[in-house]
Amino acid sequence: MPINITMPALSPTMEEGNLAKWLVKEGDKVSPGDVIAEIETDKATMEVEAVDEGTVAKLVVPAGTEGVKVNALIAVLAADGEDVGAAAKAGGDGAAPAKAEAKQEKALTSPSDGGGRAEGAGGGEKAVATQAAPTPVLRTDPSHKGEGNGADRAFASPLARRIAKDAGIDVAAIAGSGPRGRVVKADVEAAIAGGGAKATPAAKAPADAPASAPKPMSDDAVLKLFEEGSYELVPHDNMRKVIARRLVEAKSTIPHFYLTLDCELDALLALRKQLNDAAPMRKTDKGDVPAYKLSVNDLVIKAMALALRDVPAANVSWTDSAMVQHKHADVGVAVSIPGGLITPIVRKADEKTLSVISNEMKDMAARARSRKLKPEEYQGGTTAVSNLGMFGIKDFSAVINPPHATILAVGAGEERAVVKNGEIKIATIMSVTLSTDHRAVDGALGAELLAAFKRHIENPMGMLV
Repeated sequence: MPINITMPALSPTMEEGNLAKWLVKEGDKVSPGDVIAEIETDKATMEVEAVDEGTVAKLVVPAGTEGVKVNALIAVLAADGEDVGAAAKAGGDGAAPAKAEAKQEKALTSPSDGGGRAEGAGGGEKAVATQAAPTPVLRTDPSHKGEGNGADRAFASPLARRIAKDAGIDVAAIAGSGPRGRVVKADVEAAIAGGGAKATPAAKAPADAPASAPKPMSDDAVLKLFEEGSYELVPHDNMRKVIARRLVEAKSTIPHFYLTLDCELDALLALRKQLNDAAPMRKTDKGDVPAYKLSVNDLVIKAMALALRDVPAANVSWTDSAMVQHKHADVGVAVSIPGGLITPIVRKADEKTLSVISNEMKDMAARARSRKLKPEEYQGGTTAVSNLGMFGIKDFSAVINPPHATILAVGAGEERAVVKNGEIKIATIMSVTLSTDHRAVDGALGAELLAAFKRHIENPMGMLV
């Protein structure tokens, strides 16, 4: 029987992507592991592999198509010995149902994940275990033995989700009998028959509850405010859509609390110069270059990681059922890229040397700008740093990137007059603002974390031991 290949979910929050390029053509034979397409997500262009053997009978979605929904039919394979023409015809008939299922899945799946993130800001992803496999796999039709992989976000078929939703059943509480534990229609029906886990009904708002927030203006309402011909419309790409959604989610669901203080940078700047001057040279194709070149941001990352190590109660993520207490400080760093922001993560930054942090960040920032980061390199993390000092910004407040409970906004270092021992002196001062999720990190705990950060910034020699 024909094997339907559907648009894969390359990250836990992906809802659609752009089919950038086909690396096979109709009539080509493919085997499991063959790279057959390139998919653009909101943050990266990723190669995807086939999981089944067969002949490409039909490419349903042309290369260059944008906004292809997850689970939409994109290609059909003819199984070994199967007539290619018949497979193309039979598989093509399934295109409409596949699109309908993708639309249904979007309607029934809660958005979550990126960014920074002032996604760079913006994230929103649920805490999930990352998988080691760097190359995603295309999912095939559930009826085929090759179906199922970790990219399937809900581990339930769209039909099963719809039946569960209509019955008030929590699909996450149902054990799946499908491939790789996928929840299928029969599992939901069995749960219903057995009085399975009912979803908690939403509580009714009290009579005196405040009215819901007004809806934003429609596109037409906005455009009517401007003279026709005085503007042009630039469509949003996937990244901008995801950033917008996550920022709205973060500001709507997280009670932000802000703390600001000033840090003196003179000792840090002097140490940075000394370390850079002492950097050994290494041979490259471009000649001898320093083994590292530290930036102020590299030291900020290290100081934030050590502050979380010193104040472990602030190294947390909020969930409704429990506080997630992290064992390491994984620091996301907002990087501006064309069309938005992304937050690559320095894992275990509290344990790494400054030179390692610096070189990791240079590598990830370069790959971020070319959209070559792997999902495990920008998803998760325990906090984030957003630095606008290079643009001369004195201070600002950043939006928390769930599942983080904190994000540090870093301003420019500038010479200011300060009072020391009753005398006015000139010092290089940097203002920083810590945004906290007040459910997880309240004011006093946030102040303790920020004080620890200031201590490391103003006594930078301690970051070398």
